[in-house]
Amino acid sequence: MEDEEVKLETAYFFDSYAIIEILKENPKYRRFIMEPVTLTIFNLAEIYYSILNDYSGEKADKVYEVYKKAVVEISEEILKEAMKFRKKNKKRDLSYADCIGYIYSIKNNLIFLTGDKEFKELDNVEFVGK
Repeated sequence: MEDEEVKLETAYFFDSYAIIEILKENPKYRRFIMEPVTLTIFNLAEIYYSILNDYSGEKADKVYEVYKKAVVEISEEILKEAMKFRKKNKKRDLSYADCIGYIYSIKNNLIFLTGDKEFKELDNVEFVGK
């Protein structure tokens, strides 16, 4: 067994951006389609709003039903730390939902999957552009 390479699984936190690109069938996100999704209720709200604007209420409701199963609880500790992170990075113009997801991903050993350019150079991020 010493010659066998052990492959560690990578688990992701899906930023709203990533889910929206998957729904738009962006080929760069195809490799993440079968990955288990983790997101917050704040991301789900952003996704719902985006689909509502680009498509219809019916489609937004369907997408909501699919992704609500992936929503995780956010502790007070993560919420507070996320807001401190947002304040510290004020010049980046990060949304509160993105900051909460990013801090959640760090605290839970998940890679933050996004195409948001504001996260491109940060640690613990897998950046996938359009």
